[in-house]
Amino acid sequence: MHAYVYKSQRKADTFVYLAERDGFTRLPETLRTQLGALVFVLDVALTPDRKLARENPEEVRRNLAARGFHLQFPPSAATDPMSEDWGTDA
Repeated sequence: MHAYVYKSQRKADTFVYLAERDGFTRLPETLRTQLGALVFVLDVALTPDRKLARENPEEVRRNLAARGFHLQFPPSAATDPMSEDWGTDA
């Protein structure tokens, strides 16, 4: 399965995976409005052995097959280790 990834220009660290390039009609109108302009960032093959940095690739494949899109939201502070204070500021 192939995915085309777009970054929201309105919502920081929010990405949309689409089953077809520029297939924005698969997104509900309210969602398109909230996300604002979407900029293409990646064309990726979602093979069974493919790993993704922040998403479960199996869940992405399921959503693409069922809905034609998958949303990747920003990581929460609880799950993002880089958001912690590591005490390195002088």
